[in-house]
Amino acid sequence: MADRISDAILDALLTADRKARAACETLVTTGLVLIGGEITTKTYVDIGQIARRVIADVGYTNSQYGFHHLDCAILSAIQEQSADIAAAVDRSKEERNGETRNDYTQLGAGDQGIMYGYASVETKELMPLPIVLAHRLTKRLAAVRKDGTLSYLRPDGKSQVTVLYEEDRPIKVKTVLVAAQHDPDVESERIEQDVLQEVIHPTLQEWIDDSTEILINSSGRFVIGGPVADTGMTGRKIIVDTYGGYGSHGGGAFSGKDPTKVDRSGSYFSRYVAKNIVAAGLARAVEVQIAYAIGKATPLAINIHTYGTGKIGDDALRRIIIDLFDFRPAAILERLDLLQPIYTPFSAYGHFGRIELDPTWEQTDMVEDLHRAAGK
Repeated sequence: MADRISDAILDALLTADRKARAACETLVTTGLVLIGGEITTKTYVDIGQIARRVIADVGYTNSQYGFHHLDCAILSAIQEQSADIAAAVDRSKEERNGETRNDYTQLGAGDQGIMYGYASVETKELMPLPIVLAHRLTKRLAAVRKDGTLSYLRPDGKSQVTVLYEEDRPIKVKTVLVAAQHDPDVESERIEQDVLQEVIHPTLQEWIDDSTEILINSSGRFVIGGPVADTGMTGRKIIVDTYGGYGSHGGGAFSGKDPTKVDRSGSYFSRYVAKNIVAAGLARAVEVQIAYAIGKATPLAINIHTYGTGKIGDDALRRIIIDLFDFRPAAILERLDLLQPIYTPFSAYGHFGRIELDPTWEQTDMVEDLHRAAGK
C-alpha cells in the first residue's frame, strides 16, 4: 500500500507536469500515513486525497480492520529536490565539460548505483517461474475477495512458491504458501478448503500434485493485518517487485521515483535488453548490469552474464548490446516513453513480466536487430 500511494502521487504529478521530479516516500502504520520525500513540480496535487483513494481501493473501508481510509491521519513532509541534484541531472557532466554529442547527453543520471535486468525462458513472460506463480496467487486471492467469492477475506495477503528444478528447468511446485487475512469468526478448516479450491488449484493447476506441500495461514490465525500489524514503507519489497531472488539486485526501489532516477529507468531498461536477448534466442537466461554516477549520462559499466546459456560469448554479446542500445538516461526516457502517468498498476504484482499491461520495457522489438548483429 505504501508503494501504491507513492506511485499514485507520482502519476498525478506526471499527468499535469511531465517534467516533475519526485522521490516520494510513504510510511503506513496504525492510524497514520506519513508521506515525505522530495518533489519539484509546476502543478499541484492533493496528496491527502490521493492517499485516501488508494487506501480505499486497496480495501481498507471497514473500521473493523483497524485501519480506515477516512479515519487515518495523513501527514505530509514534502520538500523540493536538492538544487545540487537538479543541476546535475538537468545538465550532465558531459554537457558541462563540453562533450555534448546529441540531446541524449544533456540529461545526467538522477542517482548513482548499480541496476540489473533479468530474463529467462522459463515462462511465456520470460520470467522465473516462482515469482510468476506467486504473483498469480496473490492476484487470485484479491480477485476472490473483491468479487465476493470469499467475502470473509480481508485486504492483507501474501504468497510464496518453491519450485523443484532439474538442471535449469522447472519440474513442479514443491511448496506453496498462502497467507490470507480473514474475519475473526471463520474457522481455519474452512479457510484452508476455500483457498485451496478457489485460489491454489485454479492458479497452479499442472504445477502441483499430491506430493506438493501446501501451507495456508501457517501461523494458524490471520485476523490482524495491514498497517495495524506491520508498519509498511515504500521500497520494502524490492525482490517481489523484480525477479523473486533470481539474478542480482542493486538495492534501489522503484515506486514514487520519477524516471530520471536510474534506480527505476535503468532497471526497466536493463530488463528490456535482457528480455530481447532471450526472445532472440541468444541465451536461455541472462542478467544485464548497468552502473551509473549521479549527474553523468554515460554509464560507468555495462555487463552481460548468460550463466553459460549464451549462443555466443558474453563478451561478444556485450559488444553487440552496447552497439544496439543507448543506456544514457535521456535515451532511455525516450525509447521507453517513461514520462507518462503509468506507474500505479506496477506497485502490486511486480514491475516485470506484466505482459497484460504491455509496458514498453516488456516489448521484444529488438529481436531482429539482435539476430542481424549476431549473424543469425
